[in-house]
Amino acid sequence: MAYWLFKTEPDTFSIDTLRVQKNSCWEGVRNYQARNMMRDQIKIGDLVLIYHSSCKKVGVAGIAKVVKESYPDHFSFDPESDYYDPKSTPENPRWFMVDIEFVRKTERLIPLSVMKAMPELENMPLVKRGNRLSIMPVTDQEWQAILAKESLTSVN
Repeated sequence: MAYWLFKTEPDTFSIDTLRVQKNSCWEGVRNYQARNMMRDQIKIGDLVLIYHSSCKKVGVAGIAKVVKESYPDHFSFDPESDYYDPKSTPENPRWFMVDIEFVRKTERLIPLSVMKAMPELENMPLVKRGNRLSIMPVTDQEWQAILAKESLTSVN
């Protein structure tokens, strides 16, 4: 089992959206590095930190589990979709997605500011300047350190 962090904008899709839906495809990834991780490395049973970004309260908001491995992102074939890519076809898909299911919300939001201050996370891409990836691996030590903070922070 591996650990991952998936970034999402909560105005579009949040941990609460996932909680209501129970499971969802993780579509719309349009970065090749993130796509490659999703396509080649993310497996059924892997756990995911759901990270709210581009919002007032940025941070880890919950946990999901991968329930379906990589398959073509059909939204890339649909001209009506925001994720349409005319160079992606069913015969030669360019973009992929996985399905995740809700596991739980964190006890409290774990803010980016708290994570940036943690020495255990100094090598995590999330806390480094200029990181724009929407999907990134999380080591076992990083996973444990982040979740250890959920009951210690007063930010929600």
